[in-house]
Amino acid sequence: MSTTVDWDTARSVAARVAKDDGFDNSYKAQALREDMAELTPQAEKLVQEETGLISLSGDAKAAVVDRAGWVDANLASFDRLMRPLLAKLERKQEEAEQREPSKAAQLLAPVGNVINLAAGKVGPKITGGELGVLLGWMSGRVIGQYDLLVIEDEKPEEQDWVYYVGPNMLALEERYGFPPEEFRLWVAIHECTHRAQFTAVPWLRPHFLGLVNELVDAVDPDPKQFVETIKKLAEQKKNGEDVMEGGISSMFASAEQKEIMDRMTGLMSLLEGHGDIVMDRAGKDLIPSQPRFHRVFSNRRSKSSGPAKVIQKLMGMEAKMAQYAEGEKFVEAVEAAGGPDLFAKVWEQAEHLPTGAEIKDPSLWIQRIG
Repeated sequence: MSTTVDWDTARSVAARVAKDDGFDNSYKAQALREDMAELTPQAEKLVQEETGLISLSGDAKAAVVDRAGWVDANLASFDRLMRPLLAKLERKQEEAEQREPSKAAQLLAPVGNVINLAAGKVGPKITGGELGVLLGWMSGRVIGQYDLLVIEDEKPEEQDWVYYVGPNMLALEERYGFPPEEFRLWVAIHECTHRAQFTAVPWLRPHFLGLVNELVDAVDPDPKQFVETIKKLAEQKKNGEDVMEGGISSMFASAEQKEIMDRMTGLMSLLEGHGDIVMDRAGKDLIPSQPRFHRVFSNRRSKSSGPAKVIQKLMGMEAKMAQYAEGEKFVEAVEAAGGPDLFAKVWEQAEHLPTGAEIKDPSLWIQRIG
């Protein structure tokens, strides 16, 4: 693992933030694991019937984890995803130290601290701590997740999992009185839809990772650029503009990065919106409580306040939550214009994916593709 992030610090901080949920010692844990082992294959079949997307990677594998297990899985994904960027930052640091050793740490450390990619001796622990806080907070909210970051030269048995965060599922069932089998199948359908998207469309996973790599290549950890960005943000704030829209990453993004991020926004909005629609359609006869599940989750996404609201804004999660609604509206508008056959064109090639602007105005995509 990279030395730019102290992963042990991230793990220990996340554990303190998430707190011990006691899930593994609960008598409900084994029953939930058995349920999800049965419901995940069932959900996968329902997704295939609804979407026509058939996985090319075999059957889905279910893993019911506690919050610490979810954090560990995501730390591994972060490590795989961030390797190119961290390697680039380390090269930049070494080059700077060779030129002016005493100034390098002073200049690079503040930049890294702000963008969560600090350099220098203290930097890795700071970065690990920041990552730990975010993962620890998120571990208390996430219900399920598909691990899409499959790396060919790593152990296949440790990848391509559909994760369910057991204590969070049980807490929601208890709080809202959800019928367990219906709710669990509903959640499984959503995550299996995401797996189908990435395993049934051969070019989608490499395309997504390609966008990530493009974003990495566009990163320039230049202290001068950092100072200029701060000045620009101060001016925007003075003019009453929302400088936090899209989170910290968008605040410090260059024009090139913002163009890549727009393509990523279009893709993620499509995937999330499509996932929500399939979640509500597939197996509808088996899930009579589906309309109530949908209402509760829609309200839950829109009613964060206090510290949670601040964290969401910093992370750009407000924008992510908007992706669900905008993505759904895009799918519905396309189907209204040309039926399922027109929507199916999004899976034909990368050029058919909607941009962020086309997600907000589906008529642009319909005009371009339809």
